[in-house]
Amino acid sequence: MNVSLKWLSDHVDFSDYSMEQLDDLLTFAGIEVEGVQNLPDKVVAAEILSSEKHPDADKLSVCQVDDGSGSKRQIVCGASNYEVGDKVPLALPGCELDAGDGKTFAIKEGKLRGVKSLGMMCSASEIGLKDEVDGLMILPGDVAPGTPLTEVFPAVLELEITPNRPDCLSHLGTARELAALVQRDLKGVSHHGDSKTKTRRARKGEISIESESCPYYTGRWIRGVEVKESPAWLKEKLVSIGLRPINNIVDITNYVLMEMGQPLHAFDLAKLDGGIIVRQASKGEKLKALDEEEYELGEDDLVIADEKNAVAIGGVMGGEDSGVTEETTDILLEAAYFLPSAVRRTARTLGIQSDSSYRFERGVDPHQVKGASDLAVQLILELAG
Repeated sequence: MNVSLKWLSDHVDFSDYSMEQLDDLLTFAGIEVEGVQNLPDKVVAAEILSSEKHPDADKLSVCQVDDGSGSKRQIVCGASNYEVGDKVPLALPGCELDAGDGKTFAIKEGKLRGVKSLGMMCSASEIGLKDEVDGLMILPGDVAPGTPLTEVFPAVLELEITPNRPDCLSHLGTARELAALVQRDLKGVSHHGDSKTKTRRARKGEISIESESCPYYTGRWIRGVEVKESPAWLKEKLVSIGLRPINNIVDITNYVLMEMGQPLHAFDLAKLDGGIIVRQASKGEKLKALDEEEYELGEDDLVIADEKNAVAIGGVMGGEDSGVTEETTDILLEAAYFLPSAVRRTARTLGIQSDSSYRFERGVDPHQVKGASDLAVQLILELAG
């Protein structure tokens, strides 16, 4: 599991600890640190001030950028996905970037087709992050020119969590463990289990549970949402740990998953035929999942279904046909507890391992199910109307 130090600092202050000290603390807690991802030095945020066509190359542009030094810097660029005013990563001369196979290459001042270029504007993958789009990585608008990218995307710890510590499969869970070891108070809540939202038992035709593999299932109907791009802070958090932002609704469910370890799923309410039924699959029943693969299910597999068809593999992956898209206006938000043995059996039989199944297999905290739904709803109302 990837844990961002910047995200971790939302919960506890480790600014006076070195990376080696944090490594020792985690090892003492029985959590193995498999690696540390650091962005290259000499990569800063730069604002594109102007962009002109290269005089001798149709696919190149000549940009003037503000790198925070007080003087404009000229960069020749082959990307086309930016606009004047965007802020992007800029590798300055002397920066060493990963060339693959354990090799690096140095950024130097030089000329491209006869025009001087004093550095290189970068995509996400060129600085060690996951690409959202083809072309340059567009940074959050509030990042000041000249800010080192190591401050925007601090180090990420690659942790190997043993099967007996599912409580550490989240930023909050890892923060709790470290805070206990160093005897420091957490910032804010220590968990998200205290829900003050009123609930009621689902009526017939809304939700019914027909399988012992799901002791607890909650649903919320949220109408009038606007599915769109997530704000910069949310995309930044997901990108920092290697997740690709998709849209505000899906990103919120992923954020809650990585914040507190509780998987969620959002259905497009218009694509459901009737209420939710949690049941065992029929022998030979098929479902096309979000990974675009079609799976043939058996009677040991748990599914989430509407009145006609299965719409998700319980605890493992949602179905493509009921997923949230830009046309979605009403959603059903699922938060549930599934038995680890049931999810493990299905995931292994079908050969699927998702972030959700990884956590359900090891056991999520059933006392946080409702609180996770609360947190997601709060964010949906803020970010999606």
